Amino acid sequence: MNLETIIGLEIHVQLKTKSKMFCGCGNDGEYQPPNTTVCEVCLGHPGVLPVPNKQAIEWAIRTALALNCEINSEQRFDRKHYFYPDLPKAYQISQLDYPIGENGYLEVRLPMTRGQVAKNNHGDIARIGINRLHIEEDAAKNFHSQNGKMKIDYNRGGTPLIEIVTEPDIKSPQSAKIFLQELRLIMRYLGVSDADMEKGHLRCDANISLRPEGEERLYPKTEIKNLNSFKAVERALEYEILRQTKLWESGSPTESESTRGWNEQSQTTVEQRGKEGSADYRYFPEPDIPPIKIEKEARNEKPETEFFGFSIEQIKSEIPELPIARRERLVESGVKYADAKTITEDLALADYFEEVYSLFKSLAEEKSEGEWEANREKAIKLVVGWLINRLGGILSNQKRSWKELEITPEQFIDFLTLIFEGRLNSSNGQVVLAEMVETGDDPEHIVESRRLEQTSDADELERMIVRVIEAHPDEVAKYKDGKRELIKFFVGQVMKESKGTANPGLVADILKSMLDK
Repeated sequence: MNLETIIGLEIHVQLKTKSKMFCGCGNDGEYQPPNTTVCEVCLGHPGVLPVPNKQAIEWAIRTALALNCEINSEQRFDRKHYFYPDLPKAYQISQLDYPIGENGYLEVRLPMTRGQVAKNNHGDIARIGINRLHIEEDAAKNFHSQNGKMKIDYNRGGTPLIEIVTEPDIKSPQSAKIFLQELRLIMRYLGVSDADMEKGHLRCDANISLRPEGEERLYPKTEIKNLNSFKAVERALEYEILRQTKLWESGSPTESESTRGWNEQSQTTVEQRGKEGSADYRYFPEPDIPPIKIEKEARNEKPETEFFGFSIEQIKSEIPELPIARRERLVESGVKYADAKTITEDLALADYFEEVYSLFKSLAEEKSEGEWEANREKAIKLVVGWLINRLGGILSNQKRSWKELEITPEQFIDFLTLIFEGRLNSSNGQVVLAEMVETGDDPEHIVESRRLEQTSDADELERMIVRVIEAHPDEVAKYKDGKRELIKFFVGQVMKESKGTANPGLVADILKSMLDK
C-alpha cells in the first residue's frame, strides 16, 4: 500500500513590541530577572482590565497581508479557558471567530531533485495555504527540576503572539522545514519578530496523518509538540511517518486524534494525551475588550464606536520587498540562484549586497557606455565571491554578524576595484580584507603601506622567472619530460620571489612560453 503524508503546522511567533499584549509591562522579560516584568494585569488579579497593544495588532495585520490573507473588517477577542500553572487567569485572551486574517498562502521552493540540480533548475514552487492568523497572549515559562518540583517565570506571560495555522498542504518533513525557514525569514524582513526557535520566539506544533494514495478524506491526526528547532521538526515528522506506516501495515491505523511530544535524546515521539478541540476550551467573547474596526482606507474622522483605527492600505504600503520576491529579482539580474538564496537569508547581508552591487554598476556605467553589460558576469562573480565566501568567512570565524560589519559599501567597492583592475591579487586581497575588518582602514592605504600592489610589469616578472628557472634545473628537466603539473610549483616560487605581489595569471603565461621553448 502506498501512503501519502499529510502535514499541517501551527506556528506561534512572539512579536517584539516594547510592551506586552494587554498591559504596559516591558516585553523584554527574557533578558530580565525572573518575575520582574509583571503587573496586576498580566498576573490576572481580580478587577483589572486589559488594554490591547495597538502596535501588536498592526504588526499582526502586516504579517497577515504578507501571507496573502484576507483581513477581517472586525476584530474581536475571546477567552480560551484552560487550567495550567503558567496561566494565572486560568484563561488566555485569544481570537476564535474573528481572527486577524484568513484564507492566505505562502509559496516556497521545494527541495530540488538530482535531475533539477543537473539542469540548473531552482526547484518546484508549492503553495501552502494559510487557514488563519490570529493574535493572542503568551503563557508564562515553566522550569522543571530533577526533584520533581516546578518553578515559573511569569515574565513571558502576556507577550504578544501571532498564531499561524496552515492548511494540510505540506507533503514531506523537508518541505515543512523549508516552509518554517521561509516564514522565519519573512518575520525578520517585516521587522515584527526575531523568530529564533532556539529562544522560543518561534514555536511550532506539527500535525501529521497518513492516507492511502488517491483518497481525499483526512484520517485522525497526531500533533507533535516540543519542537524547538528546524531539525527537530524534520526529524520528528520523519519518525512519525515510520511509526504511523507500521500501524497502517499492521492493519491498525490511528483511530483518534492524539498529542505526542518529541524526545530529543531518544529521537522519538512520546504519547502525552488526547488532543483538545475548541469545545474543550469553552470559548466565549472577551467582555472587557470591545470590537475593533479595520478600514480598507484611512479616514480623517473615526466613528465613535471605533476602538482603534487601522487602514489596510496604509499597512500594506509599508510592507517591504519580501525574501521570495527579492531572491527572484536577484536571479533575474544575473546572480545564481544558490547565491541569491544565501544573500537573502540575512537581511543585513542582502541590504549590503544590494548597495555594493548598485555602486559597482554605477561606477562601471560612468566609465563608458556598455561597460557594465560587457563585464556584468565577471563583476557579479567578483562581488558575490568576495562578499559571501571571503568577507562572510572572516565574520563567521570572528563570530560576528553582518549587522556588526564596519566596512562601508564604498570601502568594499574600493577594495573590489583593486581586484577587478588587477592591482591586487587574490592572495594579498585576503590579507587586505582581513585588515579592513580588523581596523576599518581604507584598502588603498593598506595596499600602499604594506606594498601589496600586484606586479604586472612583464619585464620585471621575466627577470624573477629567469632566476627561479635557473635555481631549479631538476624541476625544469622533469617539466620538459612531460610533468606539466610542475607549472604550479614554478608559479609558487615566483610568487614567493615577489613576496606575493606578482600577477599569477601573467606569471603562468610567461613561464609556459619560456619552458616550452
